[in-house]
Amino acid sequence: MALDDRIRTPAARSEAAVDRESFWAANDAALRDPFSPACPQLPMGIAMSDECVFEELGIAPQWHRLFHDLAYHAALCRRYNDRAEELTGRRLISEGLSADFDPAMPRVRTLADIFEARSEWREQTWSSWLHPSAGSESELSALLDRVERRLERLGEYLFPDDWAEQRARAEASGRKLAAYRHQRGPVTFAMSVYGAENLVYLILDRPDLAARFRDLILRAILERARIIDGERGGAEPDTRGGWSWADDNCALLSPEMYRFFGAPILAAVFRRYAPRPGDRRYQHSDSAMGHLLPIMGDLGLTEVNFGPTLSIGEIRAALPRAVIHGQLAPLVFCRNDAEGIVAQTLRDFEQSREHRGVVFATAGSVNPGTRLSSLRLVMATIQECCRY
Repeated sequence: MALDDRIRTPAARSEAAVDRESFWAANDAALRDPFSPACPQLPMGIAMSDECVFEELGIAPQWHRLFHDLAYHAALCRRYNDRAEELTGRRLISEGLSADFDPAMPRVRTLADIFEARSEWREQTWSSWLHPSAGSESELSALLDRVERRLERLGEYLFPDDWAEQRARAEASGRKLAAYRHQRGPVTFAMSVYGAENLVYLILDRPDLAARFRDLILRAILERARIIDGERGGAEPDTRGGWSWADDNCALLSPEMYRFFGAPILAAVFRRYAPRPGDRRYQHSDSAMGHLLPIMGDLGLTEVNFGPTLSIGEIRAALPRAVIHGQLAPLVFCRNDAEGIVAQTLRDFEQSREHRGVVFATAGSVNPGTRLSSLRLVMATIQECCRY
């Protein structure tokens, strides 16, 4: 059947017909090994977001309250999940706050705290932003001096003075300190601390200072992870979960600059926390990553989520054994463009046929405005047209 004909099938209509029970059974089987010859259909890995609740429920947004008020968040997400269960057959989002905002969780200082980057909530972007903590080479050098001194006593610095009592209260409520296995990627983090243009010029003009900055970021990541592991009762690194990065800004560096600044940090962290061939080495960069794909391949990434300017074929050429999460354009999805959603689902299915290993998802975040009917449309399209 031609592509244009398939777009006009019932799967393209907003009330897409789908056998929910059989879809999820096949999807669960497909996700177990997306490369398997027995994979029954194009796996779907779209993770709906609590950022979608207001549009779906027809409620005026209150972003700060959503992410900081536990009862409000739970109530809205429960209503959203009730609707999701009705339309898709599953409850799709967590009804609890993330550990970053959960008032019952003791606050452990972050990598941003170590580098003195102040976090500020911005209602207009419904998220926290980091303010730079240095704006010139002299300020950066002084900051790195302070970071070095902080790292000498990092175990004392990370935790509040009453850490034992706070941890006991959290554990009594069923919460536990999470392992540190995810980080804003090194380039995005460095640009948050020092500025995007500043970092580019620093690498070009002062590679000695840039190398010191890079090495202290790496040292701080490894030491923070080690200390938190110790607090969780682990003497040796637990590599079962691997490591993941979110590094949108790495695309702003040339390949040579990224090999100098970003790649050494990824390589060292992977050596400690994802050393085996099958360990999870994941990167999200929803930007134009084409020029960095060969380096991503050299780093041995096993899962990737890159921006919509790339095709499945381009990513696969550089990363033959990585699971590709994509390549549905987030704007097509959040605009609930039925024809575009179906066309991109079919496109990515066709490009996945030869090698498989694709989990159909957005090439980036699931944005506010994305409706559950659009997710159901993806389900119906996969069930009707995307079986291997």
